[in-house]
Amino acid sequence: MYGVVTRNEEEVTWPEFDLGFYEVKDVTGRAAEPIPEAVNMVSCFGDTSAGESSPELVPVDEEGNRATREQPYFDWGYVCPSRERYREGLLEIVSDAAAANEDVRLDDVGFPRQGYCRCEVCRERFAESARDDWGEWRASVITRFVAEASERIPGRTYFTLYPDPYPGHLYERAGLDLAALEPHVDEFVVPLYDMAYSTTYWLEVIASGFESLLETPFSVELYAVDIDIDRLIHAAAVADEYGKDVFFGYDASNAQAALRRMRADANEGVSYGD
Repeated sequence: MYGVVTRNEEEVTWPEFDLGFYEVKDVTGRAAEPIPEAVNMVSCFGDTSAGESSPELVPVDEEGNRATREQPYFDWGYVCPSRERYREGLLEIVSDAAAANEDVRLDDVGFPRQGYCRCEVCRERFAESARDDWGEWRASVITRFVAEASERIPGRTYFTLYPDPYPGHLYERAGLDLAALEPHVDEFVVPLYDMAYSTTYWLEVIASGFESLLETPFSVELYAVDIDIDRLIHAAAVADEYGKDVFFGYDASNAQAALRRMRADANEGVSYGD
């Protein structure tokens, strides 16, 4: 199955796509109304706008570094996953999305990276938890949120994973305990983005790593913006060997052209005469 990830409502119904993901909340904080024709997609703790309007929500590390776009290693701003009022708002968005379409995709779930978050709220919650291990506590925060979100999703719960299958990395980086999350997730989505796909051996290596790591099915999401059609087709063929499905991100026209070419090449021609 081939799908599209888009911010444009009309593109999810293009006939070339078997499935559409529609962003109802993205990492900038931009929001849109959920639609019934697509799997509505919610950026959870990636939210630049929320952090800018309420700086107290931004995660900090031990040295006080804030998880914002001003840091050289963050492409967007984050909100601390321990903030209950923000989580409640996210769960309301998930419920609204599920009311429009019973399948929902959770995106940008987790802490920003290693060392986060050491804000006063996290320190207090950790102290109250009776847990001895900070990493265990972080993972429990994320698992509880995903469990609460999935309870509001009557259909399939899709969950985006950072593209790092090395054992322990997702746990250490984002607080994602995959064994604890898998009972709440129906399908993981792994974005394997490149600006050209001039080589694809790395794509195969990462996809193969997730195949070994996960019990739950996973699909691969490719970046389609300004990618050469032949290279995008080749990347899709590699991804298809490992992922349940293949999705194309943020350039529906390019993805449409690639799928048309793929399907035309797959059709056997008819010859006449000798």
